[in-house]
Amino acid sequence: MAVNWTATGEIRQGGPDQEQVWLHLVADAHVPLICQRCLSPVESPLAVDQYFRFVADEKTAETQDEESDEDVLVLSKEFDLMALVEDELLMALPLVPRHEACPTPVRLEAADADFEVAATEKINPFAVLAKLQSGKLS
Repeated sequence: MAVNWTATGEIRQGGPDQEQVWLHLVADAHVPLICQRCLSPVESPLAVDQYFRFVADEKTAETQDEESDEDVLVLSKEFDLMALVEDELLMALPLVPRHEACPTPVRLEAADADFEVAATEKINPFAVLAKLQSGKLS
């Protein structure tokens, strides 16, 4: 699976004499999944186009992430860009992968042809108990 992605960093003015570090992440991929309707392979396109704003610490990130429209991340030396790309693509996966129109007819029943015959041939357990009581069970 090939993933095409770009990440662009920039400094924006957040207020008077206040600079903010931003990251713009764009990624796309085609992932082979299983259609939940027909159980055949389906190629699902994934796309991410997301802006992230960086802050100094985890407490600030938690507070500002709830209040802001953009995602807020902590700026650190251990920041892992590849993990961010992977996480964003994982979140872009469809909840229920499926074809727009399945290539094979979808089977809507799971009964066997022998199912009806087996159901009629089954012995009633209460009839067996009645035979035990009357002593007619051989």
